[in-house]
Amino acid sequence: VPPPASTRSPKGIAIHAAQHRVRLKWHRLQRTPGDVVFTPRRLREGLALGASMEVDLRRHADQGFVCLHDAELDRETTGSGPVVAASTETLRRLALRREDGSPAGEGPILLEDLAELARDGGARDALIQLDLKESDPAIDAGCIESFRRTLACIAERCILSGNGWRAVCRLAAAVPGLRRGFDPCEEDTLDRLRDAKDCRDFIAAGLAQAPEAETIYLDYRIVLAALELGCDLVTPCHAAGKTVDAWTLNPDHPRAAESLWNLIALRVDQITTDAPEALEALFDSIETPRSSPAR
Repeated sequence: VPPPASTRSPKGIAIHAAQHRVRLKWHRLQRTPGDVVFTPRRLREGLALGASMEVDLRRHADQGFVCLHDAELDRETTGSGPVVAASTETLRRLALRREDGSPAGEGPILLEDLAELARDGGARDALIQLDLKESDPAIDAGCIESFRRTLACIAERCILSGNGWRAVCRLAAAVPGLRRGFDPCEEDTLDRLRDAKDCRDFIAAGLAQAPEAETIYLDYRIVLAALELGCDLVTPCHAAGKTVDAWTLNPDHPRAAESLWNLIALRVDQITTDAPEALEALFDSIETPRSSPAR
């Protein structure tokens, strides 16, 4: 049975369909296309609205973390060189860059800044995904202690995720109450899924690797490719007590409306997007499904 039209919300927080709520996660703290990524302004807005938000974490020279995606400073900030070599003092002097490379009016968010903003207020159901971009060898005892001190006061607002499960577990174990998420997708996963058995093996291996994970993060293209092969990747995750995040779908992607419809029909719990308001509006505009989900 196709889901009915959503309950309209102008905030880009969630889509409601067939008595199922799908959260819309603000990828890299973007609420609208063209936003400068990882800005304090969007973090404050998301906290106030009860949004689900994602930031990436990179280690810096003082054994703390900063909200940046790349291993180098050059593209995202006015700095240069490896993030891991930049001190807190250096990072405080930098500005974030817009897509055209020009400096924006805000600097990068250090993890302690994020904790201060999250501690000071916001809606109770606001959620911050901390997506760890470091591998396990980069996480030493000093990093773990710094992470523990910083996150202890806001653990209930956060989920720590990543593709490197050992690194996620080492950091999360230091912070009581901090939830964990796992992304089993590799660069070649989509190419390796040739039939339904490959799909079943992929999701079974992911669940076995990260039994403590609360959320499983799946490339939406993998979810839909598996569907085409006759395999539902979402139901096994739900059966294991996990929620499912499908990343990263934007309204300007090819066949975006069909993809959105099928993800919601599969009952994913969250969709990651750079344009949550526009994606919500896209769903509201769908009158009939472009294709029927093969359940």
